[in-house]
Amino acid sequence: MKYMGSKRAMLTNGLGHLIDEKVKDRSRFVDLFCGSGAVSAFVAQRTDLPVLASDLQKYATTLTEAIICRTSPFDAATIEASWRTAANSWILKDSSLVEEVRAIGQQPVNANGHLKWISQSRTLAQSVSTRYPITKAYGGYYYSLTQALAIDALRATLIEPNRAAMLAALISAASSCAAAPGHTAQPFSTTETSLPHLLSAWRKDVFNETFNALIKLSAIWANAKGMVKQDNALEVTADLTETDLVFVDPPYSEVQYSRFYHVLETVASGCVTTAEGSGRYPPISERPQSGFCLTTKSIDEFDRLMLGIAAQGSNAIVTFPAGATSNGLSGTIVEELSAQYFKVKKREVASVFSTLGGNRLNRDARQGISELILFLVPY
Repeated sequence: MKYMGSKRAMLTNGLGHLIDEKVKDRSRFVDLFCGSGAVSAFVAQRTDLPVLASDLQKYATTLTEAIICRTSPFDAATIEASWRTAANSWILKDSSLVEEVRAIGQQPVNANGHLKWISQSRTLAQSVSTRYPITKAYGGYYYSLTQALAIDALRATLIEPNRAAMLAALISAASSCAAAPGHTAQPFSTTETSLPHLLSAWRKDVFNETFNALIKLSAIWANAKGMVKQDNALEVTADLTETDLVFVDPPYSEVQYSRFYHVLETVASGCVTTAEGSGRYPPISERPQSGFCLTTKSIDEFDRLMLGIAAQGSNAIVTFPAGATSNGLSGTIVEELSAQYFKVKKREVASVFSTLGGNRLNRDARQGISELILFLVPY
């Protein structure tokens, strides 16, 4: 799963040990910005605490739900067999479209042939009906037509009782197959240097990637059933209690995270009205917007969040880059705001973070940094 702010590395570098230490006298773990679900899954598997995970974006709560809301394994092989059959049948219902896709794919194996294939793919994708939301929005860009149709088909044939896990596996596959550099702000271009990367991504098998992800998910489950909320973190604080341990890993970018994950959000929701620009974004009015990503609001948002957690009497763990970040926050500001309401114990660890699309000229895509880990107890 491509994710720019995952805490997986930090879980083995101080954060995991601190969580293990501080959950012992708590009744619940609350992850207010769950993202990829790495921290929520860590706690759900290692402790008997129920986990409440929230995020503004549906793809994030879906990835997390697939683990923390399930307390037993499932038979991935049986699901794969029936799901593959149903999805293939769904695709073959439109035989004329299947033939058009096949015909377009029969281009000469050279640069001109590839460019013609891409151009024709984009034209055909624009003409398909709303039955194919992924194909219509992203076919010929992030995905080949064959890949996009596979995602549409797998999305359309999800079934209970393992629907959340199936959708999470599909989101994971959509991420790994996307012809994009680590996120979906924009697809690889068709320039001489980028074209090989686009074609390499287009060769990936969506069905295989999905079922491999499903197998991995089938072997992971929570010890206690948790729940997810697609909501603003500030709203979730109203339901906290004094026996909760709250994990806070807020955005550090001035660019809305929904810009980088709109493709996964579309896969999660199953619909998109309009795809615009080189990145194929939905209109900004249809993408989740966080006050933490606004330089004019980020400090007030964090202050209100800390006040909300402290008012409920909850203990908290906060992670944030030690230096200044583009949204106007910094490790120093985060620590000072937290100290208004909590007794603070600080650790600093080496980590990496995404520059949200490094160009290898001015900056690398991922850079080493120092990251703060704050443990907070209300006064």
